[in-house]
Amino acid sequence: MPVEKIETLIIGGGQAGLAMSEQLSQHGLSHLVVERHRIAERWRSERWDGLHANGPAWHDRLSGLPIAGVEDDGFATRQQMVDYFVTYAERIAAPVRSGVAVTALHRKADGTGFRAETSAGPIEAANVIAATGPFQRPVIPAVVPPDVGIVQMHSNAYRNPGQLPEGAVLVVGAGSSGAQIADELLRAGRGVYLSIGQHQRLPRRYRGRDYCYWLGVLGMWDVPVGDPLPKHVTIAVSGAYGGHTIDYRRLAERGMVLVGRAEAYQDSTMRFSADLASSLAQGDAAYLSLLDTVDAYAAREGLAVPEEPEARTIGPDPACVTDPILHLNLRDAGVRSIVWATGYGLDFGWVKINAFNDLGAPVHRRGVTDVPGLYFLGLSWLSRRASSFVYGVEYDAAHLAEHIAART
Repeated sequence: MPVEKIETLIIGGGQAGLAMSEQLSQHGLSHLVVERHRIAERWRSERWDGLHANGPAWHDRLSGLPIAGVEDDGFATRQQMVDYFVTYAERIAAPVRSGVAVTALHRKADGTGFRAETSAGPIEAANVIAATGPFQRPVIPAVVPPDVGIVQMHSNAYRNPGQLPEGAVLVVGAGSSGAQIADELLRAGRGVYLSIGQHQRLPRRYRGRDYCYWLGVLGMWDVPVGDPLPKHVTIAVSGAYGGHTIDYRRLAERGMVLVGRAEAYQDSTMRFSADLASSLAQGDAAYLSLLDTVDAYAAREGLAVPEEPEARTIGPDPACVTDPILHLNLRDAGVRSIVWATGYGLDFGWVKINAFNDLGAPVHRRGVTDVPGLYFLGLSWLSRRASSFVYGVEYDAAHLAEHIAART
């Protein structure tokens, strides 16, 4: 099979790959984007039907292109985000080749670039950008054996309540995905147990502005990467049902049962940590800390924004918090399915190049590796807090495009 030769190869046709394509085009640099399936495939096939973007439409977009059919302060649906990325690709005339999976990436023996083995044949390139995003390998803790008669799935495989067998559901994970899926199941009339660990609970809106706005003016999106990387603590906020602050105590008032971290399973019984109250307190502390920071900023800058003292009201702990469940017989509780909203790991096994640390994470500086011509884009904390978000990926893409242009 003949070898195709190009200047720059972008691997991945999601937000990172498309942002990279636009930046390279602005520099007049030829390139090709290969995508294993379709543009924005993870939005299409690895997210649930009722998902909404967690940021408002004025924030979660690229190059200022509005999201069709969504008000600026609204929250796009999963399908609207798919349509948006397809429209964006057309707008910038991105050279996307769909249905092409990269199975291996090697350095060429002569050191002049790279050779990508793909499902459509080999491609050689002087530069390669791995833009496959931060959500690569679903992580399910090895807690419940797969053969115990309970349906188990990661949140990337969950679609809607009707997909699960009748009965109660245990959702493990206190971030935005876990909280939104648990809420959806509760609204569908299911019995829901929600396993909560450490998290940062943020206000959806405060003093008339979305939290995305406040993080922007406070410079929190631009917090630079440090060494070591900041400890990952999941963020809990929702764009569903018009967007709202996630309040676990209110979920409990509506009938959801809150439990601590899922620790072990034996003989149909799940054991939970006794950390539920402390995890909720930690989430409350993060919530109130942001309110304090906003209040101080508004006073210092003389902003004419309405005060909102009621936002500081923290409701009483429900019975499931004051008298926590530490052992739950899932069979007796009618739990017939578990949704693991437990995050993702990196999967760069296809990159056959010495550019990774002992944990399998790429070693780089703002996406630039020590291997000339090899780059990474779209990863969490690539250069700053916003790096893995729709809003933030263009900043890093522009930096990489400048670096590629300088070596062309």
